[in-house]
Amino acid sequence: MENESTKYWIIVASKDHVKNGIAEGIAQACHGKASPLKRMCKGDFIIYYSGKQTMGQPQLCQQFTAIGKVTDEQPYHFQVSEDFCPLRRNIEFLPSKDISILPLIGELDFIHNKKSWGYPFRFGFFEIKRHDFELISSQMLK
Repeated sequence: MENESTKYWIIVASKDHVKNGIAEGIAQACHGKASPLKRMCKGDFIIYYSGKQTMGQPQLCQQFTAIGKVTDEQPYHFQVSEDFCPLRRNIEFLPSKDISILPLIGELDFIHNKKSWGYPFRFGFFEIKRHDFELISSQMLK
């Protein structure tokens, strides 16, 4: 199933957007930009982190909200509206539960400064090591 070239990614999106993506079996990153999605390969795993419940609203979420596997070879365009045509990837989402990041901060290697733990998420998309993926997924998978 996994091999040594498998990579693990965090994508940041509001919880409402993540749940829409699960329903459609797709992932978008960084408002549909190409470069993050082109870095992913078929067989890679993603975990969504949601800092907010709803995009543009103040209610915090601070949870990992989805986990899945990339199933296609390349990103593709999808016309959402007349002026928005983001790139997407097809994802096989795994049955999972949302979990708080707060109890995991001390153990996650990608968070170097535990006091400013939210800093890595500012980039919207980044690779994590297998250790962090296994720690998060062990809590999320039902």
